[in-house]
Amino acid sequence: MTGTEDVEAIDDGTGPRTPVQLDDMADYDELLAEHDLVLLEFVTSGCGICASMEPVLGTVARSAPGAVATVNAGLVPGLTAEFGVQSVPTLVVLADGDEVARLDDGFQSAETLVDLLETHAVQ
Repeated sequence: MTGTEDVEAIDDGTGPRTPVQLDDMADYDELLAEHDLVLLEFVTSGCGICASMEPVLGTVARSAPGAVATVNAGLVPGLTAEFGVQSVPTLVVLADGDEVARLDDGFQSAETLVDLLETHAVQ
């Protein structure tokens, strides 16, 4: 996996070490109640770029502060509408429940995502 070899695993206790799947708004509310920093990825079934992001998100979950979650945009339309998602993958960083960053321009490396989460963890 390109760009992930330099990322060191940390266990800071701030999030699960694997991405979690959000199946409904209740899952989303629970995630926000438990974690101050969240990377949320909107995907759809059959999206090739989304599928290629799966191992990257696993690396990010093990390496960065906060929690990493995925949501199928077609299965949780309320959340998709709340964030105004127009394309997938869309990655949204939430700090204390507020959107602080968004990436919606395709594939992202683990290093980019870890750096983004670390930046917002210290603010």
